Amino acid sequence: MSKYLDEYTVGETYVTSGRTVTETDVVIFGTATGDMHPNHFNAQQMEKSAFGQRIVHGMLGISWAHGFLDRTDLITESAIAFMKIEDWNFHGPVFFGDTLHAEITVKEIVPSRSKPDRGILKLFFRLIKQDGTVCQSGTKWIMMKRRRPEIIS
Repeated sequence: MSKYLDEYTVGETYVTSGRTVTETDVVIFGTATGDMHPNHFNAQQMEKSAFGQRIVHGMLGISWAHGFLDRTDLITESAIAFMKIEDWNFHGPVFFGDTLHAEITVKEIVPSRSKPDRGILKLFFRLIKQDGTVCQSGTKWIMMKRRRPEIIS
C-alpha cells in the first residue's frame, strides 16, 4: 500500500524482489534507446575486453532500480513526479544472466514550504547483484503527496 511523505521515517529500508537480466532485455533497451554499442552487442569483441564478456547498459540498471521501487507499491498512489538523480555511481558491471534487486533507504524527507500538500522524498538506492556486489548506487528525489498536509515538520 502506498505511503505518503509524512508516513516515512529517515533510515527505513526496503529490499525488493529480484530480476534476472536476459538477452531480450538488452536488445529491447538498446533498440528503444538507440544505444547499440559493441559493449552490449558484440560478444566476440567483448571476450577480448577487460570484462571478458558483454555488459548490460548502465542506464538499464538505473531504470530497473526505479522499476524495483514501483514493485514495492510504496509510491504508486502518492508520487507526483520524479525530480532528480543525485550522485549516481557505477561501481561495477552487470552481465547478462545476473540477478539484480534493490535496497532502498529513506535518506531525507523535505516538506514543501510553499505547497503544504507535498514535499520531496530522497531515497538512496543500492542496485545489488546475486552475490551481494553493489553495482550501482545513488539518490533519487521524488515529489510526494502528503496525507496530512496540516502537519508541518
